[in-house]
Amino acid sequence: MTNNDILRRVRYTFDFCDAQMIALFAAADVKVERWQVSKWLKKEEDPDYQELTDKQLATFLNGLINDRRGRREGPQPIPEEKLNNNIIFRKLKIALSFRDHDILDVLSLAGFRMSKHELSAFFRNPNQPQYRPCQDQVMRYFLNGLQKKYRKEEK
Repeated sequence: MTNNDILRRVRYTFDFCDAQMIALFAAADVKVERWQVSKWLKKEEDPDYQELTDKQLATFLNGLINDRRGRREGPQPIPEEKLNNNIIFRKLKIALSFRDHDILDVLSLAGFRMSKHELSAFFRNPNQPQYRPCQDQVMRYFLNGLQKKYRKEEK
């Protein structure tokens, strides 16, 4: 999955408007303009499409954590220069105050079953033998489950 895909899905799931997106970046002490957000949200085929860097997505996710959980005292976390699905998954887990059972429930909403042990391998230190990289498919199921849990569909 691309960073832009993840940004689009999070925006859609929580129904963030442009002003809220800008505020989430600001919550991580980064100023972005509406035109930047607009370019990041466009599809790859659009000529105005602009790729979202790992550092920009990390900044957005740090802002989401600050917005949902409150800013921690002291220096703010420095956005990662290089992201992977495990880091993104961890940041979403923190922002949403999820425990393992919450994540498993969200995954089951998307029709994906996983054991608690398999899940915990995603959040381990990469140097540990039990660590497992989170594949794009698991990330897709998680984001789809979040959408089913949080998106208020009009009926």
